This record gives sequence, structure tokens and C-alpha cells, in this order.
Amino acid sequence: MRKKIGIGIIGTGFARKVQIPAFQNLANAEIISIASRQLKNAEDAASDFDIAHFTDDWRETVEREDVELVCITTPPDTHFEMALASIELGKHVLCEKPMAFDVAQAQKMTEAAHKKNVLALIDHELRFLNGRQKAFNLLREDKIGKIFHCKYFFNNATRGNADLPWSWWSSVESGGGTLGAIGSHAIDTLRWFLGAEIAEVFCHLHTNIKQRPDAETGEKREVTSDDEALMILKFAESDLLEEATANVSLSMVEAGNYRNCVEFFGTKGAIRIEDNGEIFFTDISENIWQEIKVELGEVVPKTPQNGWSRGFAAFSHKIINAISAGKTEIKYAATFKDGLEVQKVLDAARKSDETGCLIKI
Repeated sequence: MRKKIGIGIIGTGFARKVQIPAFQNLANAEIISIASRQLKNAEDAASDFDIAHFTDDWRETVEREDVELVCITTPPDTHFEMALASIELGKHVLCEKPMAFDVAQAQKMTEAAHKKNVLALIDHELRFLNGRQKAFNLLREDKIGKIFHCKYFFNNATRGNADLPWSWWSSVESGGGTLGAIGSHAIDTLRWFLGAEIAEVFCHLHTNIKQRPDAETGEKREVTSDDEALMILKFAESDLLEEATANVSLSMVEAGNYRNCVEFFGTKGAIRIEDNGEIFFTDISENIWQEIKVELGEVVPKTPQNGWSRGFAAFSHKIINAISAGKTEIKYAATFKDGLEVQKVLDAARKSDETGCLIKI
């Protein structure tokens, strides 16, 4: 029997909340090392999860011979260097979204992964929700006919408190903001479900909370990233589509119920998929949403009760099993090539916001 797959974690944010518990829930995986820019954060995480090695130098984690998979859960402006270093050493990589700072970086990362023939994935874990996969198949079974419009809504108020300290999330130079963090998921969701690329984008980015206190001094610092992103998209043609468009509304400062929802409208009806993968269907002649029952899937103990945790619980199994079997592809998983296509849309969206113009991709 093959030994456990050794994992190196870079970053102690999302990894600590979701990824580490999920991987430690697997019998054939072991977290070998954890790195963070702040040594205290790495030490605390190592202590909480009984991880033997911790460091403030991510290269120590990447270069360990017993690390086969590197999980990069750091700000977007750091992904490029970390991913290339890991790939050069023949490591498999799971990279957080957005994949890179811009298309040029994403292109080089994709080419490097292709040359080394390693498992190179973007953490779009929502693809692995049972409900999303069922809806994916329903669309291909002509459940709602030809799709002509989509809507993606995301809103919560996790950054709605103006007293929340300034961090990399507040800095466009570090890749912070709603467009990258949530827009990357929305774009990937639409591309994956529809099997089509986005051909045109019109985007408006907005910053509602324009200053935040410095974590150390308390003095106000300018927020240069967006906390609200609005997009209008047009898709290239595919077998599922008929001159399809989409509205995307994303906010990190809106009070009220948390919402992460995608809707598809076709010539025969519509399908809506909610946060945990709940599916609703309406026929064009009835216009009444009815739930399609689906098993939502497990949530690993001590992780949030939401779609991100459910999706990653399922995704983590697939990743470790693929590495154990010597595979470099996973059905439904987002690859670096997918990350590159998403990055093209993100870059175009930013250009649209800067110029006030529709951008063709």
C-alpha cells in the first residue's frame, strides 16, 4: 500500500478554516509543513492541528522531499512565484483563486505545469457540490432547453464593518477585492456550467468603504480595492446556448441573508442552484420554483456549514486519490488552463471599469 500523500500548506487563512481539517479527515493524506509570512500564525496553526513543521519561509515547505502537494492559499500577488517554484520541483499544486495577478503570469504558470506534467489545479471547490454536478448534467439533458440568460448573485456583509482593519484585501496592488475573490468563482461557475467562453464583458467596480484603520497604528488608510463588482457578460456560442448573456452582482458589504446563487434561464424553463447545492426548477408555463431533492454531501467537523466546506470536503478526496493513482487530471476539476481563461475575463473586467467601455475578449 502506498504511503500517505505529504501536503505542504502556504497560508493560514482559508487553509486553516477549511483545507487543513478536510485533508486531515482523509486516511491517505498527511500535512507535513505549514508556512506563513507571520511565524506566529504558522506556529499557532501547527499547534492547533498537530503539524510537525512550521516556518515563515514558504520555500522551506516547498523544498521538503516529503511534500508532494503544495497548497497555495496566499494573496494573489504571491501565487506566481510560489506556483512556479513548486512546479519546477515537480510538486503537484492546488492554487487559490484568482490564479494570478494578471494574464501574463497565468500564461506562464499554465505553460510550466504543462511541461512538468503535474496535477495543477485551481481551488474552485464549488464544482464538487453534489447539487452543482447534478445541475450540470440536467442542463445537458435539455431540462430547460437552450439557455439564453444567466444571473449570478453573491452578497454578504463580512467586509461591511468599516472598523475592520486594513489588510491585503484592501489593496488592489496585492490582488485584493471582490472581483478577484468572488468574481473568479462566478466566472468559473458560468464557464463550467455552460461549456462556453465569455466573449464580452462590461464591468463597474465600486468601493463603498473607502478607508480602514491600520492594524497597528489605528490611522486611516485608503482602500484601493473594490468591495462591489457588477458585470454584464455575453458568451460565445456553444451547444447549450443561444446568444446568451449574464448579469453578475457581487458584494462583500451588503447586510441581510448570505447569498451565493446562480440561475440559468432557457427556452423550456429555469434552474437555480443555491449556496450548498440546493436545486430549484421552474417550467416556462408554470413559473413556480420547485425543489429538486439532492444529497448535499458531508461537512468535515469543525469547518463552516456552507458550500465552500462541502465542496472542498469532496474535492480533497479527489485530489489525494488522483495523486495516489499517478493521475494529472480530475473530472470536473478546474485546471490551470481554466484559471488562465478566468484571468482573461478578470483582466478584461478591470479594463472595462477603467475605460467605461465594453471589452471584447
